[in-house]
Amino acid sequence: MKFELSLEDGKFLVKLGRNAIKTFLQTRRKIDPPIDTSNKLREKCGVFVTLNNVKTSNHELRGCIGYPSPVEPLVEATIDSAIQAATNDPRFPPVSMQELNNEIVIEVSVLTPPELIKVDDPGEYPSKIQIGRDGLIIERGWYKGLLLPQVAPEWNWNEEEFLSNCCMKAGLSPDSWLIKGTKVQKFQAIIFEEKTPNGEVALKSLSVKKGV
Repeated sequence: MKFELSLEDGKFLVKLGRNAIKTFLQTRRKIDPPIDTSNKLREKCGVFVTLNNVKTSNHELRGCIGYPSPVEPLVEATIDSAIQAATNDPRFPPVSMQELNNEIVIEVSVLTPPELIKVDDPGEYPSKIQIGRDGLIIERGWYKGLLLPQVAPEWNWNEEEFLSNCCMKAGLSPDSWLIKGTKVQKFQAIIFEEKTPNGEVALKSLSVKKGV
């Protein structure tokens, strides 16, 4: 798909994700894509759904699952990712209906296709990524990890820290990105988020570090 989405598209996807979770928690049934889904949102696209608990002052991660690559129609991938983030993220217990209604905000990140970063020397990787713009996928052998573009600004990481933390997400040592044979990919995202549980949806603006 052409990588352009309107705020209305974002509102549709976020509300779709919330409805998918609510219906699944109530009935254990996965909803079908709405009949009024636009053709644009039926095209194949990568997507991640993130759940954050806002009961405290800090947004605490409550679940995050998605499709790194464009292998499913966006509308269907959003439904599936939302349900999985709420019920099947191995880091957390399943979300309850009370949490969903009162404590959780939903964030939908629509991804560009991953792009392999080509370098002659692994030490060049930091100069090839931009904090606040790029997400990372790091792969070595059977190990693979992904971090969304919003993660590095939220933790105030620099490029090297971003690469190291993505390695650890993959189950690798922090310096594995410096080892030849490790594959590093980058991607971008359009991110839509609820401001409050089941509240207003807005386009999320990231702080982009200049210099790349």
